[in-house]
Amino acid sequence: MTSAKLDARIPEGQLEQKWTKYRSTVPLVNPANKRSLEIIIVGSGLAGASAASSLAELGYKVKVFCFQDSPRRAHSIAAQGGINAAKNYQNDGDSTYRLFYDTIKGGDYRAREANVYRLAEVSANIIDQCVAQGVPFAREYGGMLDNRSFGGTQVKRTFYAAGQTGQQLLLGAYSALQRQVGLGQVEMFTRHEMLDIVNIDGKCRGIIARDLITGKLERHFGHAVLLCSGGYGNVFYLSTNAMGSNVTAAWKAHKRGAFFGNPCYTQIHPTCIPVSGDHQSKLTLMSESLRNDGRIWVPKRKEDAEAIRSGKLNPNDLKEDDRDYFLERRYPAFGNLVPRDVASRAAKERCDAGFGVNQTGEAVYLDFAYNTKFKYGKKEATKLGISNPTEEQLNTLGKAVIKEQYGNLFDMYQQITGVNPYENPMMIYPAVHYTMGGLWVDYNLMTTVPGLYALGEANFSDHGANRLGASALMQGLADGYFVVPYTIGAYLSNEIRTKPIDTNHEAFVAAENEAKARLEKLMGIKGTKSVDHFHKRLGKIMWDKCGMARNAEGLKTAIAEIQTLKAEFWKEVRVPGELNEFNPELEKAGRVADFIELGELMCQDALNRNESCGGHFREEYQTEEGEALRDDVNFNYVAAWEYISESNWQLNKETLNYENIKIAQRSYK
Repeated sequence: MTSAKLDARIPEGQLEQKWTKYRSTVPLVNPANKRSLEIIIVGSGLAGASAASSLAELGYKVKVFCFQDSPRRAHSIAAQGGINAAKNYQNDGDSTYRLFYDTIKGGDYRAREANVYRLAEVSANIIDQCVAQGVPFAREYGGMLDNRSFGGTQVKRTFYAAGQTGQQLLLGAYSALQRQVGLGQVEMFTRHEMLDIVNIDGKCRGIIARDLITGKLERHFGHAVLLCSGGYGNVFYLSTNAMGSNVTAAWKAHKRGAFFGNPCYTQIHPTCIPVSGDHQSKLTLMSESLRNDGRIWVPKRKEDAEAIRSGKLNPNDLKEDDRDYFLERRYPAFGNLVPRDVASRAAKERCDAGFGVNQTGEAVYLDFAYNTKFKYGKKEATKLGISNPTEEQLNTLGKAVIKEQYGNLFDMYQQITGVNPYENPMMIYPAVHYTMGGLWVDYNLMTTVPGLYALGEANFSDHGANRLGASALMQGLADGYFVVPYTIGAYLSNEIRTKPIDTNHEAFVAAENEAKARLEKLMGIKGTKSVDHFHKRLGKIMWDKCGMARNAEGLKTAIAEIQTLKAEFWKEVRVPGELNEFNPELEKAGRVADFIELGELMCQDALNRNESCGGHFREEYQTEEGEALRDDVNFNYVAAWEYISESNWQLNKETLNYENIKIAQRSYK
């Protein structure tokens, strides 16, 4: 079914000219009028901070809300490996079109062409913006910005700052944000959580927020509301996301009329530290940048894998001929740098076949020994004029280069596992990382609720069924710095006569009362089981039946189990503390309640999509070689789900039209 609300508003004309023409013709807001327009931004990560600073710089009055104690604690800070941009500094054939093509192909042909091309087009501007802000990108000896490779590409286009790129980019955006706070253009609300949006006469006009210190509910008006609240990977409980990352802002908007796009598209990242036991509350990511120089392998013989698992064999003692570099074997054209979904499934296949190398059998090796010695060691020896270096010299020289490039990642691995990755191969296994699904938005980044926008990971728009590495930072900053400052004018130019609406308006009062009633209901259950008890159970259902692989029988079972879990949650959850005070357990309870509802929709979306594409791998639909098998005749669309009532959604479809790329079976061989 298609809906009249699903108007993507893609500009007419050739792909290369759409954004340029749009910027030249989009309605503008007079600078004097901007001062009377108020914008609310929920989230202070890269998308939120960049949007807030840009819109405030233009003259709008901006309010920013985040549940952390500082915008600097947004989860964007955890991104490690880099940010993509089509600058072609390496002169290796990169271009705007190639970045566009790689992104569409990497997403398994399930993304909107116009949005992706715009993302590729503005990518180069992002680097210039961040350099001007003082972001310390890595540089080559001559002073030029350095690049590294990431999965799904055959060029070097990823700019980086050691293994802490997200942190440095966020500090740049935070500096711009704080400048506007100092100028009085931005009002910052830390330790505040959005609990609902407020719609008046069919338009989003504000939010209900809870002061997490006092517990007080607050009403805030805005001519427009921007949700920059990140993804929903924590629906799986164990993920690489910060423990506070949640879906509540997006989910409340969904229940107020914003369609949810492609909820089943979840990215499983191949290079995470394996699960070590039930005690864990989150997982740790090892940057994809490590696949530049780390080679992924398992033993060729099961008996060797068993010996390693039992501690009888040191992996360093296994000869090269006895190692299976399975990504290099299966995908010779891309090797260890295949896209994340492909690498993850390949690792799972080897472990399921009995070749896993840790005690649980769910780990493969990421080994730097070869490149340490022969790629970097020899190169450094040549530079120093050492003609016949010893193996010890090669190791010493090579390790110095590896340490310079990835040192903080290696230190982090050793601190967590107790294993020295300079001396022993890392152990990795796929884990939930990023969510490609999110609120459906049009070309302007507006949801199906007029005046409500979604930016960054909170929307569905730019990645399709799988995200290429180093593209999350690119999208967040593109949306905030270079897209929404233009597109929001198309809406606000018609709002200059709208006076600020008093928050005593009946719609604000009703929304606050509903939020209060929900909180009181959670506090009043007085059950016997903790919030984490239910979250862990939901996570296991989702990982087992809607994780790296799904099938119809498992998804049907999962939907029934989630419905049962939801009923039990509202009867048995126990939230200690009081309502009107600092109460982290109450925060978690509300978020887990939303995760439970979202989990059901994710499984329904996965069950409806009878194909495999990108991060959505239905076991019934695969090639003879075990690769994803798309159905372009029946499923070449964005699934936009409309909330009707509890456990009841209406599917709406946005057909994807490819006019500049020929759809083909993805191959990285």
